[in-house]
Amino acid sequence: MKTITMTLCASVLMALAVPVQAAGDPKAGQLKTSMCAGCHGIPGWRTAYPTVYSVPMLGGQHAEYMVAALKAYKSGERSHPSMVAIAGSLSEQDMEDLAAYYASSYTGAAN
Repeated sequence: MKTITMTLCASVLMALAVPVQAAGDPKAGQLKTSMCAGCHGIPGWRTAYPTVYSVPMLGGQHAEYMVAALKAYKSGERSHPSMVAIAGSLSEQDMEDLAAYYASSYTGAAN
């Protein structure tokens, strides 16, 4: 009985030690960036709606953060009008793919 318990515990610990893989596909995400690039792909871009602010570059951002932000826009928890509309059109897989692409595409300092 002790051996079975130790084996079970060791198996659980080994399973937890496996690195978590991103659920998104960066190549698929790259094909879905057209709606993002108009604002997030222009270094130094500022938007005037609803207020003037700098638009963040997405390259190199953590995938988990991007997925959480997109889900928050889709649910209405975050409230930028353009992002609410865009996120509302995305499936969870789209979000994961976009996040995987941007997380793997750091091109320099963020603005």
